[in-house]
Amino acid sequence: SLYDVTYHEDGTVKAVTPRDGAPAFVQKRIVQDLDNMYFPDTLVVPSTEIVFDRAMVELFRGCPRGCRFCQAGHTYRPLRKKSKDVLLRQAKAILDQSGYEEISLSSLSTSDYSELGELADELLDYCEEKRISLALPSLRADSFSIDLMERAAKALTRAITRVWDDNTSVVVFAGPGNNGGDALAVARMMGEQGYSVKVYLFNVSGTLSADCSANKERLAGAAGVTFIEVTNEFDPPELPASVLVIDGLFGSGLSKPLSGGFASLVKYINQSECRVVSIDIPSGLMTEDNSYNTRTNIIRADYTFTLQQMKLAFLFPENQRYLGRLGVLDIRLSAEGIEKADAKYEIVDESFVRTLLRPRGDFWHKGDAGTSLIVAGSYGMAGAAILASRACFRSGAGKVITHVPARNNDIMQIAVPEAIVSRDADDNLFTEPVADDSFDAMGIGPGIGTDEVTATAFISQLRRAQVPTVVDADGLNILASHRAWFQRIPVGTILTPHPLEFERLAGVRFNDGFEQLSKAVEMAQTMQIYIILKGHYSALCMPDGKVMFNSTGNSGMATAGSGDVLTGVLTALLARGYNQKDACLIGTYVHGLAGDLAAEELGVESVTAGDIVRFLPKAFKRLDD
Repeated sequence: SLYDVTYHEDGTVKAVTPRDGAPAFVQKRIVQDLDNMYFPDTLVVPSTEIVFDRAMVELFRGCPRGCRFCQAGHTYRPLRKKSKDVLLRQAKAILDQSGYEEISLSSLSTSDYSELGELADELLDYCEEKRISLALPSLRADSFSIDLMERAAKALTRAITRVWDDNTSVVVFAGPGNNGGDALAVARMMGEQGYSVKVYLFNVSGTLSADCSANKERLAGAAGVTFIEVTNEFDPPELPASVLVIDGLFGSGLSKPLSGGFASLVKYINQSECRVVSIDIPSGLMTEDNSYNTRTNIIRADYTFTLQQMKLAFLFPENQRYLGRLGVLDIRLSAEGIEKADAKYEIVDESFVRTLLRPRGDFWHKGDAGTSLIVAGSYGMAGAAILASRACFRSGAGKVITHVPARNNDIMQIAVPEAIVSRDADDNLFTEPVADDSFDAMGIGPGIGTDEVTATAFISQLRRAQVPTVVDADGLNILASHRAWFQRIPVGTILTPHPLEFERLAGVRFNDGFEQLSKAVEMAQTMQIYIILKGHYSALCMPDGKVMFNSTGNSGMATAGSGDVLTGVLTALLARGYNQKDACLIGTYVHGLAGDLAAEELGVESVTAGDIVRFLPKAFKRLDD
């Protein structure tokens, strides 16, 4: 009932076309199901922009129709026995002539895929160059993990050999699990490229993972490789500065601190002068919670080449000393599978932020763009009000009302002539809530101070405002010193603390970033609020318990007023009608992107908060373009 099928006279499928109204996810499922059964001449899937090219499959398969399970007596043969160069040349010609944006070879069996070997990687590289998406057979953990390991090893070897040439002496320390299997495969490939490699495989329990065992067998007799399997006694080699150590002892499966002989080996490596490359993750570092890890028993790598995705532990500042330079290697896992994964933690990238942006209407007036209220800047801190107000305008707010003490009136009128200045009754402090309620969003806290009269006015303003609200800086400090008030802030409020401000809010000192993040997640869920933990990877903790990390920003943004700018950006987006989640995601990304653009032109040492405001238009323009 969802698609139409036409057949050849011999009974094989000629064409499959979804009927009008079939949902996109159903069409994708049809593609997967049919491709697992037989390969039609044509499979039209408009919503997914996928075209299956029979010519490409015929190049690799003997069946004239490219059937995976031929139902018409066609000749089934494995991959044609052509030379790699001939196959590559013919495949490139088909790709060049096809005009397709996406081509699938997923009907090839996994045995075909394994026979493709390096040709598959070269085809993928060629497709990336031509901007064609080429889908190869999916890899399943039960039967294809060794192929996946081979693919990972190739990516690792390419990354390592780009940094160190074949005059480098290499020592590989491999553990008994799959991380060790990766290391053994890398050792074999480096040996084949002329490197002198000495391998130590630690098999003290007499048990290797299946893939590690397979790579041990493949390593036998490999050129340029000296292999030593450690089952009992271990005499460590000298590790001078001229030696490169490849750390493949333990990977992402580690769940407890290293101890005993492995801890001693890690300390020995760390005390040596050698350079160290860690595969996927430095041995001894756990992927998430290291609150109770033994820090001295973690490899301090010069480079870490991690596979496909960053690990959560990489996002915390205390773990940076173990990573060295970090590279994320694409090993071509299914993008669709990654996208469908129900992950608690995600990293926000530019392509995702683009999908959140709303176009500005051609017939908009300033009321359509929203009115923001900024409550900021005691006397002597007028800069906070200026920065937040300017950022608000630069983020698209139609109108900005800025409430300041009376003595800040003139500087506000001169510095931000576009703003409507609301003067407090007091000359120096914020002492009364704003009487006007004709605003769509509010940002409150930057530079207001923590005087008791200000604290009373702050909580009155917070309770009075029936609009989405951003609380920052001294607003957070007031909440931290008035615990009862903090428990009654409105649902949906956005808090933007840096680490020290969050410790004050939580009332505890944290051992590390994971402990702090866990508390923020708990608080966001319990209070049904949004918390942006500011840092190199600012973390948005949401009421549903999920966390989204921002991927923009740099150390040049560690400067006074940077947080005031973020308050202005977030308040403008809320006033324009974005919900809290989208405003936080867009706001943190654009704020960091503006800082990156400023650093690119000025250098990280010279970026000021005013520069971040100045580069906001370029940041938005880049996303719009």
